[in-house]
Formats: sequence, C-alpha cells, structure tokens
Amino acid sequence: MDKLILGRYVPGQSVLHRLDPRSKLLAMMMFILIIFWANNLVTNVLALALVLGLVFLSRISLSYFIQGILPMLGLIAFTTMFQLFFTSAGQPIANIWFLTITDKGLEMSLLIFSRFLLIILFSTLLTLTTTPLSLSDAVESLLKPLKPLKVPAHEIGLMLSLSLRFVPTLMDDTVRIMNAQRARGVDFGEGNLIQKVKSVIPILIPLFASSFKRAESLALAMEARGYQGGDGRTKYRQLSWQHRDTLAILVMILFAVALFYLKNS
Repeated sequence: MDKLILGRYVPGQSVLHRLDPRSKLLAMMMFILIIFWANNLVTNVLALALVLGLVFLSRISLSYFIQGILPMLGLIAFTTMFQLFFTSAGQPIANIWFLTITDKGLEMSLLIFSRFLLIILFSTLLTLTTTPLSLSDAVESLLKPLKPLKVPAHEIGLMLSLSLRFVPTLMDDTVRIMNAQRARGVDFGEGNLIQKVKSVIPILIPLFASSFKRAESLALAMEARGYQGGDGRTKYRQLSWQHRDTLAILVMILFAVALFYLKNS
C-alpha cells in the first residue's frame, strides 16, 4: 500500500514535466477515448509501446513505476473476473464449480484487463509528471468556455486538486492504521475470504473518521483565511501553450489514426 504512486508527483525536468498541464490532460482524455479501439494484440502492443515510451521520456525509473502499479493489479484482475465467468458466448474451455469459462469470455476479460491497465498507466504517468495545482489550473482553464452554462470551473478544479493532494495522505493513514491493528494482534492474511473482508472493517472505520476530520479542518482553515472561490482571484502560475504541446496533441492524433486502421486487422 505504501508503494502506491497514483496521485504522487515526482519532480523533474523531463520533456513531459515541461509540457503544459492542459496538453497532458487533453492527451489523457484522448487516450481514454481511443483506447477502446485497441481490440487485438497489435493495437494493445502499440498502446503499451506508447506508454513505455512516455515513461522513458519522463526519466522516471521503470522499476519504480512498475512497483507503484503492482498494488492495483489485484483490483483490476478482480474487476475483469466478472467478464471471465459471466460471459456465456463462445466455446466452453473449462468448468469451475457452477461457472463456465468460454474462449470468448477469456478473450474479453484479457481485453478489458489490458484497457484498464493501460488507462491506469497513462493516468499515473500524468500525476507523476504534473503537480496537483497545475492539474487544477488546467481543469479550470479547459472548463472556462462552459462558464456561461453555469459550470463551476474553479470549484471542479479545486476538488480535483484536493483529491489528488490527499491520495498519498490517505495511503499513509491506511498503512499507519494497519500497523496499529497488527500491533493489536490482527492478521490480515489469515482465514478465508469472508474473514479477510471482515478484517478490513477495523481499517475502514478509523480511515473514514480521520478523512472527515481532515476535511472539516481544511474547510475551517479555508474559511478562516477568507477563501471566496475563483471570482476576482489572480493567479501566480500562468499557463503557457508551447509548440511542444501542439506536437504532443498531434502525436495522440496519429496514435488514434493508427489504432483506427489496425483495430480490425
């Protein structure tokens, strides 16, 4: 749990670190949309090659990156299990109790697993190379054209910034609570599945309590400092769109074109 890197920022001076946060956020949104065109081995390998190439450009250690993703593989696998066991189409290849695994279900579960993994890899790379405050400014800037429609751009950006800021804090709280429970004799690895689920309850209750307490303290601190939202506020950090940001979007467009032509090959 303490190795989870989603939501953390790693300082650096790489090409990805210097990109405008708006271009990185737009690239992330484009990637999530076009990754659903990756429906075969060639397109998935191409998407993985793109992500690994971006990791190389970020100058972040690949071993550090992979270790941070490993804690989430179990959650992704659990999600795709439903597709594996509850798809009846295709030829049966195995029977487990009353559940039947078909070739179509296996293919679809692997495809969904790959999509989830690639999206998490790309989103993790975004947070590793972009500060939460920069992401908040990017979201607010991209939503400004919707202000006449009463879209609270600043508030949405603020919520995103706070969420990303406190993800590592929640992870640290979880580790501290688990260590405290272990000191009281709780073993999170023993027993059957139901017993393991029950052992999580002593973690969730104090975690929720500490989260609400921290949220209340943060709200009181913002009120005490006269926080009034985005109207009339100036910005210390000014976003600047450069040629490299345009190039990054063009790369994503070329990637989308390649996936579109290879998806049925």
